[in-house]
Amino acid sequence: MTPAFGLLIIGDEILSGKRVDKHLPAVIRLLAERGLQLAWMELVGDNRGRITQALERAFASSDVVFSCGGIGATPDDHTRQCAAQALGVPLAPHPEAQALITERMQDMAREKGEAFDAARADNMQRLQMGVLPQDARLIPNAYNKIAGFSCAGPGGGWVYFVPGFPVMAWPMIEWVLESTCSQWFHRAPQLEHSIVIHGAAESALTPLMERIESAHPGVKVFSLPASIIRYMACTSNWASRARRKGCRPPGRSCWPPCVPCRCGSGRKSNASSEQAHRRILAFRPCLSRHVAVNFSGVARWPRPSPT
Repeated sequence: MTPAFGLLIIGDEILSGKRVDKHLPAVIRLLAERGLQLAWMELVGDNRGRITQALERAFASSDVVFSCGGIGATPDDHTRQCAAQALGVPLAPHPEAQALITERMQDMAREKGEAFDAARADNMQRLQMGVLPQDARLIPNAYNKIAGFSCAGPGGGWVYFVPGFPVMAWPMIEWVLESTCSQWFHRAPQLEHSIVIHGAAESALTPLMERIESAHPGVKVFSLPASIIRYMACTSNWASRARRKGCRPPGRSCWPPCVPCRCGSGRKSNASSEQAHRRILAFRPCLSRHVAVNFSGVARWPRPSPT
């Protein structure tokens, strides 16, 4: 059975607005490329109590969880300590992790043309990044050799800890997926179809959507009413561009289908939403062949298979 995938993002800089989170869309993309889906996400500041509670929940689950941020050695980095506390294990120097950190420090000294001094205060501080929860496993970091780590929880799941820097975190997450999760790739593919429905209130469609979900386990039905208006405006602009380019009626040589070419309506580039509405209604015969209904409220044009 494919586990649920979760994401934990740690850092005051996100909550304060000093940084904009980029991990969420990146992780969604990395999972989707492999036929997987993110089940949940949690954002926590640099508060040891809250981080520990979030990790306790993650370790108690059977989920695969990626934790981004807070594994450094500055005063606001608490993730390593909180992971050990959540698991009820001590922190201990990890020989391989500290060896990699030493290699990195030697590389930095060589690049500067300096002699490496392992006893220097800043080098001793960097070694703290290699003090990890007992029995932690390393996640390689190709960017600067300073590894992330992973720990197993009592619930059977794993939490994978990576830095907050995207340039390091995303390749490390990708490595985890490829090396530990490939058995779940594309095992539960998902397909989404949608249609635009005009002149119907969402409240009137809700009983029907509920019946669809009850009759078809595994099917999710959702509604995005505001997208209809955006789609109408988009259709108007699309119609004008298609007319200027002399686009022909829909066929294998013209896709997505050009609404005005098929229905014959619309000559103005600033067509109103009502005009766009009429175009869609006139185009309904083609829609019925190519668009399945899931009442999502978002118009997408799936390319039909050749016949």
